[in-house]
Amino acid sequence: MTIPLTSLNVPDQAPGIKMANEIGEQPRVLAGLLDSDRRQFVALADIIKKASPRFVLLAARGTSDHAALYAKYLIEISLGLPVGLASPSTLTAYGANPQLEGVLWLAVSQSGGSPDLVESTAAARRLGALTVAATNSPQSPLAGAAEHHLDIRAGSETAVAATKSYTAQLLALWLLVDAWRGGTSNGAAGLPEWAASVLADDTVLEVAGGYRFADRIITTGRGYSYPTAREGALKLMETSYLPAQAFSGADLLHGPFAMIDSQHPVIAVVPEGIGGTAMRPILERLEDRGAHVCVVGDPSAAPPGSLVLPLPAGVPEELSPILQILPLQRLALQLSVERGNDPDAPRGLLKVTETW
Repeated sequence: MTIPLTSLNVPDQAPGIKMANEIGEQPRVLAGLLDSDRRQFVALADIIKKASPRFVLLAARGTSDHAALYAKYLIEISLGLPVGLASPSTLTAYGANPQLEGVLWLAVSQSGGSPDLVESTAAARRLGALTVAATNSPQSPLAGAAEHHLDIRAGSETAVAATKSYTAQLLALWLLVDAWRGGTSNGAAGLPEWAASVLADDTVLEVAGGYRFADRIITTGRGYSYPTAREGALKLMETSYLPAQAFSGADLLHGPFAMIDSQHPVIAVVPEGIGGTAMRPILERLEDRGAHVCVVGDPSAAPPGSLVLPLPAGVPEELSPILQILPLQRLALQLSVERGNDPDAPRGLLKVTETW
């Protein structure tokens, strides 16, 4: 199940064709992951349960960092374990030797090739952590450095901006956590069809037209949707060269709220559920401020006059980030093309970034 390129408004051979192709492949990738042998997730979940970790550390960079942040919410909420985001440089650049016995170290990377993730994961393993690498490349250095590997099965991704590998990471992490808590994964069965319906909705073209000349965009969300706000901002920055800043809804109301005005768009990710309810007071404040708001998600939460990128109703909140990012990927693609850029070749960026 792949969405035709014409639906993504990018003609064949045009700038952005690689990114458009990979955005359109996501329903098929999600379906493939759901149809894959579930024993990968159950077996790894059994290993983790047997180890009974006291704490989880997540290591990632770039887009994968947002997938890791999603896993942090998922594990803390559904399993009750404390989770932290690791700083790989403490183990690499600074040579620290923390006590990691009883810790699950989960490294998330599309390529599995970032040297600091490889080196820090190898160090974590030496220091006693149970190490797992979730990558799109089973033969990668990171997969080799970790004791166990989780294959996200996104297939080859050639555009610099990660799209299908991100949603595959989210779903693979959800499937692992669901198996860890004893679930059956049935709740995710509708994802491919939901994703296809989101990608077929061209409302995003109207939003792109309105934001074509924006010189700054704010993204915001709470709970499970906060990683979407961060990933959406990253996509806008790396493809359209737009200054895009992401804040949790709670943090937005502190110092950053002072820069909110009617001239600069605010994209608010608002799911059905607890996170969406928590966003409603923020939306009221944005309305009072006269902000130009675009709501991704629940149309009923949108202030009068707002733009809305709707998502299917009834999606469990913990799965909604897999769908929320889709219209923001399309927005980044469309804005980049309309502003005369090529999202397949962002200035100065490489597919694999080598940090230490």
